[in-house]
Amino acid sequence: MSYRAKFSPLLRSAACGLAMTSLMSGCAALDRLKLIGEQPPLSAIENPTAAPGYKPVQMPMPMAQPASYNPNSLWRNGSRAFFKDQRAHQVGDILTVKVKITDKATVENETSRSRKNSEDSGVDNFFGKTKLPIFSSVNVPGKILTADSTASSDGKGSIDRKDEITTNVAGVVTQVLPNGNLVLEGKQEVRVNFEVRELIVAGIVRPEDIESDNTIDSTKIAQARIAYGGRGQITDVQQPRYGQQVLDVLLPF
Repeated sequence: MSYRAKFSPLLRSAACGLAMTSLMSGCAALDRLKLIGEQPPLSAIENPTAAPGYKPVQMPMPMAQPASYNPNSLWRNGSRAFFKDQRAHQVGDILTVKVKITDKATVENETSRSRKNSEDSGVDNFFGKTKLPIFSSVNVPGKILTADSTASSDGKGSIDRKDEITTNVAGVVTQVLPNGNLVLEGKQEVRVNFEVRELIVAGIVRPEDIESDNTIDSTKIAQARIAYGGRGQITDVQQPRYGQQVLDVLLPF
């Protein structure tokens, strides 16, 4: 089998991938051409459960416990209001998430290793003679084996990262799990000049962690998914071109 026949499927796959990438980038480029001189549009308000790829959350649930009531009591456990608990508790309710992310990591590693070996073996004389006993005309070899090796390695690495985000975003309860926990999803978009900044928050909330003013800290959200980014002219300039991104993926060097 020739190399040409052997690698032809791989080449065809690569060509198809390049063609699809070019087609997708071309469609994106056409959309961007329509927005030249215009502000980037905001996304329409949509039902999160109707979004493509939406899947209900399924988590391990405990066994159902029978409800117990306290007779002659005007209050129930967890209630913050006399007549009704104002906190989010059902699908469609709004819950404000106080996003506060302060991450800082500093890691420094340094490794240094060196090794040196030397082997030298030989015979200066054979029973006091410089000639071999059998072959008197042949000199005794001075050195039979000589080997030297030297190895050294020096590695250094450091990481210094600091992230800080402080903002509030209101989310909508999209699902109530069997144990009473709430599935929350929220999205916020802010447009300043020609740049749109968007914040996405999603996760599972325990009703007991919701504060009396119907807010919750982002640190108390289980399976939290928080995304903060943007799109527009500034983001477009900061991103490498599509061709460069394709080459970064395909080139092995």
